[in-house]
Formats: sequence, structure tokens, C-alpha cells
Amino acid sequence: MIYMSPIKVRELVNTESEFKILDIRENYEHAQCSLSCMHIPMAEIENNIDNLKKINKIAIICRSGKRAEAVANWLEKEHDLQNLIVIEGGMLSWKQQVEPSLDIE
Repeated sequence: MIYMSPIKVRELVNTESEFKILDIRENYEHAQCSLSCMHIPMAEIENNIDNLKKINKIAIICRSGKRAEAVANWLEKEHDLQNLIVIEGGMLSWKQQVEPSLDIE
């Protein structure tokens, strides 16, 4: 697992075709504001392992980065998923660095 700034992840989104952002926030958080990406709440990740294994590179995002780090660590250790990225600072940093119009507090 590696850590990457929202700006760097945005560059990857624009240049790599087999790259996905995975939003693991709860449904109510996702409803408040969202990116154009996959959304699987943290509690449902285990039920979606087979689908996640089909993706070449996954950047995981949550509100602040803490849950994303925990999920990436778990996916790596328990399911041997590689090429995992934790988006540093989560949606809060994404708002500051990439998309200031997001409605997140």
C-alpha cells in the first residue's frame, strides 16, 4: 500500500484506464457529496472482494483517510490485494486540493 495526495490520484485517474477510486464512506456521507467513482461502504467491502480483485489499481478514500488506511491494510493482509493506494487526508483533502466546491465539513 502506498499513500498518495489527492492531486496525484487525480492525475492517475486521467492517465490510467485500469485505475479506480473506491469510496468506502457510509451511504449518508456519500449522499452528502461524492466523486465520480465506485462506492462500497466499509462494512460491505468483504462481500465485494471478488469484484475488487478484478481491478488492477485501487485508490481508497474516506472522509479523512483513517478508514481508508484500515481497509487497505486489511485487503493487503487478508486478501493479498496489491496496488492499493490510500488517498491522504480523504475527502477533506480532496476538497482542499482538487475540488473546492464539494460540500463536506
